[in-house]
Amino acid sequence: MAISVEGPTEEDFVNTSLAAHLLSRGVHATPILIGRARQRVQGGGNVTIHQLAGEIRHLLHGFDAVTSLVDFYGFRGKGALSSDELLEAVRAEIGRFDERFVFPYVQMHEFEGLLFSDVGTFERVIPGAPIDDLRSIRAAFDTPEDINDDPDTAPGKRIRQLIPTYRKRLHGPGVALETGLDRIRRECPRFDAWVGRLEALGEDTVG
Repeated sequence: MAISVEGPTEEDFVNTSLAAHLLSRGVHATPILIGRARQRVQGGGNVTIHQLAGEIRHLLHGFDAVTSLVDFYGFRGKGALSSDELLEAVRAEIGRFDERFVFPYVQMHEFEGLLFSDVGTFERVIPGAPIDDLRSIRAAFDTPEDINDDPDTAPGKRIRQLIPTYRKRLHGPGVALETGLDRIRRECPRFDAWVGRLEALGEDTVG
């Protein structure tokens, strides 16, 4: 199956934290970078509904199942759409498909929200990380996926404000790997539901 990802960080996350787990369930997951990110000329973000739908339609020619891992925060032109409405708009552009095997997914609110699943992990990856400050941020929200008061306080920006040496691709997948998929799933219900759908593909002998 293909996972359409918006940038190299998400690509690394799939390869280091998700692929081996899914393989144990009989699902072969391949991350595929979207658009210009595929040519390594820019990072992620600024994904449009039309662009994601086009990527998914294209990937359906080469894979039995297709999903996505893109940030809601990074979606361009979403206007007042909620995440669910955005997904419905992507589905409408894709056209008719079997929802067992084609299900676009948008991470709330961005990949770095997952890193708040266990903030103590930051110190093991970035020595000297201000764990108490990170813990205070996490405590203010019901789940890591709720961290995003507005674009200026998105999870990644909060991390960079506290840890100036933080680099998304360099440190993000490492923090996620140290945290562990099980812990992330316990803390992040939307992400957990998505991984559950990926696991179910193995039960349908799709890979």
